[in-house]
Amino acid sequence: MSVIPLPTAGQTLFDRAEIDRIMQLYGQMVAAGEWRDYAIDFTSQTATFSAFRRASERPEFRLVKDPSLRLKQGQYSLIGEAGQTLKRGNDLPSVLAPAARRLLKLAD
Repeated sequence: MSVIPLPTAGQTLFDRAEIDRIMQLYGQMVAAGEWRDYAIDFTSQTATFSAFRRASERPEFRLVKDPSLRLKQGQYSLIGEAGQTLKRGNDLPSVLAPAARRLLKLAD
């Protein structure tokens, strides 16, 4: 049995709408056989969602929410497996678009 700590004041979190959008994409990728596991990490500065092909690998995609960048480059960043930034912005669906396009390529 694992213990899940409760969020503390000042901690960066994903809100319900963000989690719903992320989990919708995650479910589609699981159904396509691409992703098998995920992890969510919360720190005082960032919230990170990582999607894995296998639990023993590096994450294929990481979505990082950093509110301190909201007025600069955008609070969301989609980071690829090799650590490259694929997309940044303040609109979550557009930041997740490269992962969603990959899903469309898999369906073809």
